[in-house]
Parts: sequence; structure tokens; C-alpha cells
Amino acid sequence: MSITVNLYYTGKNGSARAFAKEMEASGLAQKIRAEAGNEAYRYFQPLDDPETILLIDQWQDQPALDRHHQSPMMAQLAQLREKYDLHLQVQHFTPISSNSADERYLRK
Repeated sequence: MSITVNLYYTGKNGSARAFAKEMEASGLAQKIRAEAGNEAYRYFQPLDDPETILLIDQWQDQPALDRHHQSPMMAQLAQLREKYDLHLQVQHFTPISSNSADERYLRK
């Protein structure tokens, strides 16, 4: 079962957006997307909060996420978070299909 992790990167003076841009421009985001078990890795900007960037990060299962957390790329991520002085808030989710009662709210 897939695991989706929402990471909210918050900074000041556009630093969260600069972080996301550097993740993409440096190729680090693409390297993470290429990791075994990665299903999604995309940055978004909340319309009501210009100082926050949302990363939606989806993995095939917990072992894939654990391998990612042990990868050398995590040190690079930590360095960039420090560089841009970002704070994190994290949420974990499982697919809606795991609760069939919610199906009635979906339009297909």
C-alpha cells in the first residue's frame, strides 16, 4: 500500500520557494524521483501562504520510504533546509481506497 507524505517547508522572504527551485535545478528532486519505490515527488505553493511550499512525496511502501531516508540524498536535503532556514511540518496518509466508505465522495 502506498504511503503519501505531505511536507510543509516554511521560511521567510521567499526562502521556501528558493529551496524548491534549487531542488529542481540541481537535479536532486529528479534523483529522488528515480529512486526505487518512489511514486511521486512534487512541489506546490499554497495560495494562502506564500512563505510555504508543500511537497507531496509518495512511496510504494514503508521499506521504500525507509531506504530513501537512509540514502545519501537525505544529507543533501538537510544541507539545503539549513541553507534556507526552513521549518517542517509533516503529515502521513494512506490511499482513500483503503476505506471504501469514502468512495461515495469521489467523482470518477
